[in-house]
Amino acid sequence: MVTTRWTNPVSLGFTQGGMQTVSGPFEALIYLTEKWPNMRGLHFMRARSACRAALAGRKTPEEAREIFIEAAREAELKAQ
Repeated sequence: MVTTRWTNPVSLGFTQGGMQTVSGPFEALIYLTEKWPNMRGLHFMRARSACRAALAGRKTPEEAREIFIEAAREAELKAQ
C-alpha cells in the first residue's frame, strides 16, 4: 500500500471534536470507518471504495478527495 497525500488537505467540521484535517485517502478511510456520523448513503459508499482504490493505485488520490468531499456534504459535515 502506497502512502499518498492530497494536494490540499480537507478540513471537516464534526459536531463533537471540532475541525479535523484529513491529508489523504488513508486518513479519510479511517474517518469513514471509525468516526463517520452516518455510515449509509451512496456518497459514503463511493468514498470508501474510492479511498481504497486510491491506496491500491486504481484511482488518483485527487479523485478520491473529490468523492470524499461529496460524502462529507452528504453527512452534513462542513468540508473545506
